[in-house]
Amino acid sequence: MQKQILFLLVFLSLPGLFAQDRLTGETFTTRSEVLARNGMAATSQPLATQAALDILKKGGSAMDAAIAANAVLGLVEPASCGIGGDIFAIVWDAKQKKLFGFNGSGRAPKSLNIEYFIEREMAYVPLYGPLPVSVPGCVDGWFELHKKFGKLPMNDILQPAIGYGRDGFPVSEVIAYEMASNYDGLKDQPGFARTYMPNGQIPAKGEVFKNPDLANTYAEIAKGGRDAFYKGDIARTIDTYMKKHGGFLSYEDLASHTSDWVEPVSANYRGYDVWELPPNGQGTAALQMLNILEGYDLASMGFGSADYVHVLTEAKKLAYEDRAKFYADPAFNQIPLTELLSEEYAATRRGLIQPDLAARSYPAGDMEIESGNTTYLTVADKDGNVVSLIQSIYSEFASGMVPDGLGFVLQNRGQMFNVQDKTHANALEPGKRPFHTIIPAFITKGGEPYVSFGLMGGAVQPQGHAQIVVNLIDFGMNLQEAGDAPRIRHAGSSQPTGSKMTNGGTLNMESGFDYKTIRELRKKGHRISFGVGIYGGYQAIGIDLENRVYTGASESRKDGQAAGY
Repeated sequence: MQKQILFLLVFLSLPGLFAQDRLTGETFTTRSEVLARNGMAATSQPLATQAALDILKKGGSAMDAAIAANAVLGLVEPASCGIGGDIFAIVWDAKQKKLFGFNGSGRAPKSLNIEYFIEREMAYVPLYGPLPVSVPGCVDGWFELHKKFGKLPMNDILQPAIGYGRDGFPVSEVIAYEMASNYDGLKDQPGFARTYMPNGQIPAKGEVFKNPDLANTYAEIAKGGRDAFYKGDIARTIDTYMKKHGGFLSYEDLASHTSDWVEPVSANYRGYDVWELPPNGQGTAALQMLNILEGYDLASMGFGSADYVHVLTEAKKLAYEDRAKFYADPAFNQIPLTELLSEEYAATRRGLIQPDLAARSYPAGDMEIESGNTTYLTVADKDGNVVSLIQSIYSEFASGMVPDGLGFVLQNRGQMFNVQDKTHANALEPGKRPFHTIIPAFITKGGEPYVSFGLMGGAVQPQGHAQIVVNLIDFGMNLQEAGDAPRIRHAGSSQPTGSKMTNGGTLNMESGFDYKTIRELRKKGHRISFGVGIYGGYQAIGIDLENRVYTGASESRKDGQAAGY
């Protein structure tokens, strides 16, 4: 009897290993995949998912639905995203059978340069306040993407968000927690409390929250188009606000903003082409990790084994050293992408990994360069078009700066510039795009769409992308299992902002890994930690062309939902 009680206590002490007693799938899986034929949406908040489906049912395209969902998310998930931030997308066009890449990131103010920080002996751009604010690229991104792939009028697309802003919505659980955990240092920023603390405090779970200022801003954008934001009253309001509070972002910076259509970059991983966007984003790091990992028999190592987690972590460290050195605005630098993504380079880097020893540091590649908290969503429509879209204001509630009467916070993406070294690829320069963390992803097989996916969460994104791909391809998980599986997040790598890894960093391991794995990793020299809530948020859509069926997945770490019809 005592042995049975002991066994029960041990069993109950392993909550991460068994989500619940499901009839099918892995023990850590939280729910079944969602299956539908006419359309699918997966976002981090159910109201946004439902808004996307409503647009699809009205005859809207996948892009129309994605923009509608993004607008709702900017309202209901304000600590993570909004029109004060940037946007990136990878789009599968079914008619042309082609992937398109889109970079909607903004640039540094033209009146701000690195000397400002050097003269004041500031090693980093501050996280909050006016100094890290760069041009918001989201609204221009909506209209550029809509011009190419949209069908319905923008007024119809933005109506769900306008309605929720005026009438209110109940704040969901995880979002309420994130808002309450990250507002304290921002509540004194001008305009913040008026918008996000209407009753003197951040809204709690289930509380109905209204943002009429944002609803009015959306209505003005719906009526006046992108110029209403970049050349109209909204731009003038931002200009006046920034001047009043010691900022550098100006009307001229907004009026001159442009987005870019870019060619996605890819790596072939065991017969599947994995697609990311090139720098100034960090997607290339996921591809570099996969190139290194392809040289190992991960399937025989087994998911969750110490050997697998070790090589995954070391591959991450190697890729992030190159990320810290090379990834930056390509308009200001010649970035050696071909070399970084070559098989030969991956083999050279792989050779640095010792099977039984965690490295304290790694060198970046020696190629010479010649002169020079986030939300992810994915939508598919009845015509076979698929959008992989990510949008962010950077850290939770970003700069904290809320322009008068506009209802949204300005991003703090400029905090990612290097202000220590003028010669660094990511050094701050007027009108330059900063290094970016947000990355959408896509997988094709034989030239056809296979999976649209993303995993929000700052520096976890490339390592999270690599884990999703490995889960699907090496470990044979389905789309939901691939996201629900326990993850690792290695922290402490060298950064594009100037910091260097010298102690090997810290390997954070989510609940669900066996203690034996943890013990063996410690023997290899890994410093183990168990952070909570730092492993990202995953959404995905799988595309089965043969049966014309979409598969949707949304993990339980967020408030999200995948739904189709």
